[in-house]
Amino acid sequence: MKAAIFREVGKPLQIEQISISKPGPREVLIRTAAAGVCHSDLHFIEGLYPAQTPMVLGHESAGIVEQVGSDVTYVKPGDHVITCLSVFCGHCEQCLTGHMSLCASAEVRRPADEEPRLSHNNAIVNQFANLSSFAEQMLIHEHALVKIREDMPLDRAALIGCAVTTGVGSVFHTAAVAPGSTVAVIGCGGVGLSAINGAAIAGAARIIAIDMVDSKLEMAKDFGATDVINGRNGDAVEQVMELTKGGVQYSFEAIGLKQTAEDSFRMLRPGGTATIIGMIPVGVKIELMGAAFLQEKKIQGSMMGSNRFRVDMPRFIDFICKASCI
Repeated sequence: MKAAIFREVGKPLQIEQISISKPGPREVLIRTAAAGVCHSDLHFIEGLYPAQTPMVLGHESAGIVEQVGSDVTYVKPGDHVITCLSVFCGHCEQCLTGHMSLCASAEVRRPADEEPRLSHNNAIVNQFANLSSFAEQMLIHEHALVKIREDMPLDRAALIGCAVTTGVGSVFHTAAVAPGSTVAVIGCGGVGLSAINGAAIAGAARIIAIDMVDSKLEMAKDFGATDVINGRNGDAVEQVMELTKGGVQYSFEAIGLKQTAEDSFRMLRPGGTATIIGMIPVGVKIELMGAAFLQEKKIQGSMMGSNRFRVDMPRFIDFICKASCI
């Protein structure tokens, strides 16, 4: 099959023919229908995160099942699916306590002494996030996908595989935004817009979108933002403080920068919570004013929106399908 191979930091991906194995007992072979280009992939290309090359990147994807392993009962050939990088084992401590997005069990990957899922000239090609969707096919563990309704267009469904789930999930699950609350979202890309949309669905009374591109801010209004701030027009934190008369209850950083992460904490009111969604580069440290913790301000991370994706993603699709019928 054809795949886009990442071989060297800072170099373009190369379209090559590689080999893909047959499904093992708990594996599923998928024909890739759509794959989003997530900024996370770019982080690895730019060397901001370490990667084992050669590798097939891509993780925000949807497709159609072609083959299933002997022990797979959840899906069958022809089913439409979304993939998810937070593949879970189902029985470790994280999974059993409801934190499936934090599962790190090695059993969802093939052991080193078995034939690799992907190869080129008999040499291993590494999978990215146990998925590798920049290819015509994907061979993945059965717990890395969710079956979806067939009236959902697969190009749109692919975005649910990362951006939507990360943004909306951070609002619903990680931060548990309360109805009537005040929210600020820094960064209006795919993840940030999804967080804004999630805050609107959660019933937030005021949602402040922050970016430096006017067109993104206009789009943010369509997703539910009640106020917009262009960071080029002065200090965003000061503007949030002025708009809210003291800060927001929840902030979300959806870029992955030191400055914006610190700003997300600074714009909180006492008792507020900042959630970092963006991928801050390895080695970068965040500096916060220690005295602010006396006001019970909190900062936390979020992995893929703390998702339970086999429950969450079909629900998100129902939201989309109901909205398109109104």
